[in-house]
Amino acid sequence: MFPLKAMPSTELALNWELAGVVVIFFAGTALHFVFEWSGYWRPIAWLAAVNESTWEHFKLAFWPGVTWAFVEYFAIGNAVHNFWIGKCLGLLCMPLIIAAIFYSYTTALGRHYLWVDISSFLLAIIIGQLISFEFISAAKLSAHAQWLGVIGIGVMMLVFVLFTYIPPHIFLFEHVPTHEYGILTHY
Repeated sequence: MFPLKAMPSTELALNWELAGVVVIFFAGTALHFVFEWSGYWRPIAWLAAVNESTWEHFKLAFWPGVTWAFVEYFAIGNAVHNFWIGKCLGLLCMPLIIAAIFYSYTTALGRHYLWVDISSFLLAIIIGQLISFEFISAAKLSAHAQWLGVIGIGVMMLVFVLFTYIPPHIFLFEHVPTHEYGILTHY
């Protein structure tokens, strides 16, 4: 009946990236509790937070972000440029921002505040999605850049799974309340 006005790819991409902020935030928030809700079922540990370490909180942005990227690819991947490198860099920035904010303010104040942690999680998602938008709406990069993005996302996926089950014993992976590492059956 009414002809649909074609949306320019830049506006379309921005809408998808902003929708991703909402989806990633709420999905990530739910993932914080999924392992406990599952009865501490080890096969789901790669996806959900298994303790209160900083590393496990990175997963809360990463896995919903990857899932959203695949949904987004099928919706707008052919309408934009540099999709995979943009997604890779956006996903890479999210945990870096979370860590930078968390360790900066907890070092300065000597403790953490839940409202700051939640705000930094949201801010990291927003910035990550905007970084992605900048790349996917920019001039086309080489095919090598796209492949670097695909490989980068694949490496991040592998590292998140591997370090869930075999965490390095460094501060980033420590469940501070009990000084334990890895999958906990309580927390």
